[in-house]
Amino acid sequence: MADGDVVSTEVEAGGTTSFWAPGTQILWRYRVNGGERFHIARPVTVVRDDAELLAVWMAPGTECVKPVLADGTPVHLEPLATRYTKPRTVQRDRWFGTGVLKLARPGEPWSVWLFWEPGWRFKNWYVNLEEPLARWDGGVDSEDHFLDISVQPDRSWHWRDEDEFAQAQRDGLMDTQLAEKVRNAGRAVEEVIRAWGPPFSDGWQHWRPDPSWAVPSLPEDWDRTPAHVSS
Repeated sequence: MADGDVVSTEVEAGGTTSFWAPGTQILWRYRVNGGERFHIARPVTVVRDDAELLAVWMAPGTECVKPVLADGTPVHLEPLATRYTKPRTVQRDRWFGTGVLKLARPGEPWSVWLFWEPGWRFKNWYVNLEEPLARWDGGVDSEDHFLDISVQPDRSWHWRDEDEFAQAQRDGLMDTQLAEKVRNAGRAVEEVIRAWGPPFSDGWQHWRPDPSWAVPSLPEDWDRTPAHVSS
């Protein structure tokens, strides 16, 4: 079976759920908060895709799309007070450093990313709180919720980006109801960490990519609107 083929492996009432075969190249995208436009797009390779888990690999050197300020300034260099209010655009760039393995369970409002140091020394898990992934024929879409959790190899953990989470609320990018929903999702992740449940307990830190996989390319229509979306 050639890379890029989609395999239908499960049938539900009202339609067919299609899963991507390992080695398939798809897009992992994020919308602008509160909008429909996409401002982050990352080509990735499917590691596993079934009713329980989507796992994808973002290889070093992958061409991606990222948000920047209208004058080209990287977002993280802008003071927090104006970071979310200054005009923005997007630009193409490369993912430098080591690759990232991303894991997401259907319907969960977070994904778990694994990072390594050079030489495959495991660094940490990173929990990205976000809208549950929406699937379409070319990949998956979400909206980032600012707040994150970092989990270390010794199982210790801490919240990340609470300042950005608070600023997003002040700037009207997240209302009180959504903010509480996000915080509750984080608390649910805390329980998983304390119990050392999956995916932390599944040994993914020992996984390695297939050396035959090519680095995916960024398609010209990376921002196209999907014709059909499913969760």
